[in-house]
This record gives sequence, C-alpha cells and structure tokens, in this order.
Amino acid sequence: MSIVKKLDISKYLVIGPENTKGRPVATIIKDAVNAGFTCIQIRSKVASAKELIQLTRQAAEAIEEAGKSKEVALLVNDRLDIVLAARKQGIKVDGIHVGQTDIPVDVCREYLGEELIVGLSARADELFEYIKTADVSQLDYFGVGPLRETQTKPDCGLGKDGRVITRSFDDIAKISELSSIPVVVGGGVKLADIPSLAQTGADGFFVVSAVTEADNPKLEATKLVNAWNDYKSREKCSVN
Repeated sequence: MSIVKKLDISKYLVIGPENTKGRPVATIIKDAVNAGFTCIQIRSKVASAKELIQLTRQAAEAIEEAGKSKEVALLVNDRLDIVLAARKQGIKVDGIHVGQTDIPVDVCREYLGEELIVGLSARADELFEYIKTADVSQLDYFGVGPLRETQTKPDCGLGKDGRVITRSFDDIAKISELSSIPVVVGGGVKLADIPSLAQTGADGFFVVSAVTEADNPKLEATKLVNAWNDYKSREKCSVN
C-alpha cells in the first residue's frame, strides 16, 4: 500500500542538526518513533546537500531499525533535489514539505508522482480565505501555525507587514473545519497545549524543540504521544 494512503500526521517531528544540542539526529528520531511519533521531517538551513542526504539516510535507517518503515513517513523540507538524490541512492524517502516561497507544488508532484507525499505550509496572511480557495488537488496535507512565536523558526507565520501572526485554538478549529485535506499544527507547541489542540479537530501536531532539545527526548516524545492518544481515546469513547 502506498505511504500516501497510510499517511498519519498526528504526531509529527521536525528535526535537523541545529536542533539537537549536538546529539545525533538519528538517535532522537529513533527515540521519537519508538515513542509513537508517526511522521518525521528532516529540516536544516545549515547542512550542505551532501550532509542532508546523509541525514536522510540515517533517518531512514533509524525508522527501519524501529520496524516502522511501512507506517512512519519520512519527509524532507524544501529540498526536492535532496529527495530525488536520496531516492536515487536507494534511501526510503516518502516525500517533501514545502512553503509558499519554495519549489511549486505542481513541480514537486511532477517529479515525485502520485505515490509520494507533498505537504504545504499554509500562508500566514489571509489564511482562512486561502484554506477555502486553495487548489489542494496535488497536496496531501497543510501545515499551519505558529501557535506562538518560536526561536526554532523565527519567520514562521510571518505576515506581509513583517509581523508574526500566531494562531489561537479557535483559529485552528476554524481552519480544521474549512480545510478539505488534513491539517497539522505546530510552532511553539508544548505538552500542556496538546489536550486543547486535540479538541480543535486538527489531524495532528508538529514539534521541534519540545523533543529535540529535551534532556530526555524519548521521555518527552512519549508524554506528547500519550497526551494526544489519551484525548483521542476519550473522544472515541464518547462518540460510541
């Protein structure tokens, strides 16, 4: 079965070497996947192309060692060239995540085909109108945020006026209702936010530093996973 059909963005980790306090990226990925994270994105603004390919290889191997290659998606941020180069080397990469100013979605889809994942960071300004009117025929999910300003990615949610636009839980609930494709929310998300975020109807959360910079990444990843799953289990029981 195609990874697209099994895509689970409920617990989503974004990671690069600049986020790990000097610890191996692959070790933290393996900890997160073993804790229950369902999607991994390699993102780095400092790594060279060669380093990014190697990081992607290490990430794929970490996911395989955890026995999760068929269910945990591995994505690369922005770099279509890295996805293509890695796949040519036999590395199991499942797709790409791009922003509004990166390689156009239709180009990504042309090169990656229908069997791989293409995610997009939804634009910060005029977000609600954009979610309603955007052509999502070539997209698999939207990334939305930030919940609050974050030093991990200071330009996240940057509007045309240069100010960062943060999103309330009410905003996220509205976005989730309007969107015809899955929505994952991040940007400064912390453990205490998970119950409220789970109630918005969003399909998942993404984090960086909450796991990657933690003293014990596996423990923090487990807490986040359990918080999300606990709410969703109670929600399912109440419906039944």
